[in-house]
Amino acid sequence: MENSKIGDRFAIFAAKLGNQIHLRSLRDAFATVMPLYILAGLATLLNNTVFTWIFKGKTLANVQYWGTTLSNATLNFSGVMIAAMIGYCLAKNRRFENPIAAAMVSIAALIVMMPNTVQLIPDGAKKAVSISAVLPYTNLGTGAMFAGIIMGLAATEVFIRISHMKKLQINLGDNIPPAVSNSFNVLIPVILVLSGFAIVSALLNDFTGMNLINLITTFIQEPLRHVGTSIWGVLLLYSLGNMLWLFGIHHSVIYSSILEPLLIINITQNIAAYSAGRAIPNIINVSQVAAFGLIGGSGSTLCLLIATFLFSRNKVSRNVAKLSVAPGIFNINEPVIFGYPIVYNISLIFPFIVVPALGVFVSYFATVMGWMNPCVTLVPWTTPVGISAFLATAGDWRAVVIQLLILVAGVLIYTPFVKINDRVAEKELEQQAAEASDK
Repeated sequence: MENSKIGDRFAIFAAKLGNQIHLRSLRDAFATVMPLYILAGLATLLNNTVFTWIFKGKTLANVQYWGTTLSNATLNFSGVMIAAMIGYCLAKNRRFENPIAAAMVSIAALIVMMPNTVQLIPDGAKKAVSISAVLPYTNLGTGAMFAGIIMGLAATEVFIRISHMKKLQINLGDNIPPAVSNSFNVLIPVILVLSGFAIVSALLNDFTGMNLINLITTFIQEPLRHVGTSIWGVLLLYSLGNMLWLFGIHHSVIYSSILEPLLIINITQNIAAYSAGRAIPNIINVSQVAAFGLIGGSGSTLCLLIATFLFSRNKVSRNVAKLSVAPGIFNINEPVIFGYPIVYNISLIFPFIVVPALGVFVSYFATVMGWMNPCVTLVPWTTPVGISAFLATAGDWRAVVIQLLILVAGVLIYTPFVKINDRVAEKELEQQAAEASDK
């Protein structure tokens, strides 16, 4: 009874955490911009692999211009985009009547906090020079993603609070087009919010010589990212997220809200480094976790399905497996979660948590040892096993072998628990039959 109460309390806490408005807005924003990151990964993959097989010299450079422009429009603008999407999603979740204005303020607030003068190295030069009136991609793209998150949240919250002050709203009457009326309603709040952030930006520059982008990157983004996306940090958070399924709570409560944004920053840095021909900075990233820790969906349940076909004697389990295998190939496993089931099933929770953690750890270790390349492109999480590892590592066949070995190991780990689950189901049927005969 006490364990049940503890489980119920934990489930309630996890549900509240997942519905926390800022975490929910963060999850919605990253889900919205995900297609752009996938496009950036595809462009980088083609630019640095397929095109190099087909073209050479000046022709190659001309063809690669296509991928470069796509990277500039997606990856190198990602900080600004995430600020806008967070502003919009947070305003929608706050039921604010003008979410587009919140997105606009978020972008403007982020730009306000950027330096007016930057240090850049001109082509052919060896030393950096000060250049004004420019916005380099380093401040707009992956380097500003965490700044975009913070400014999107902060600017939107302040903007919404000020906009709700009736005395600051300008009412032009009933016969005014809605777009014009909405614009004048937020005119004073926009002026106040952006002016306030501009004062903060000026004070930082005048008294410290720094800007908010550098401060956030140095003191918040990098420490948090290094801790949260370390191998042990990822294993802890990812396993905790998978454990929530035991209580019927989607793992996105922890994964999508807390861990995934940090992992996306890592893969965007990898894509940028791979595109520029630099060393790949991050082994742990969203593609690595998805490709090697999401084989068949949460809990790597494709391993469970294979173990069921090979060793289960329970008719219900085998029927559920037959229905689940097609979506499971594309990492969609709700039929397994609720049909097998995983929810409230103690028999299977151990492998459900351990197998994904094993996949993440083995792929990390294999990359450290040089047995496979790090993941450098963002592939859709629905990409089937084998293809996902190949694409994520820009065509490294060794990653496919590692992924298949993890699949086999997962089947072996699931097998004894499948047999245990069969025995539990059999005893439950016997008990139900005994109770029916007593009646």
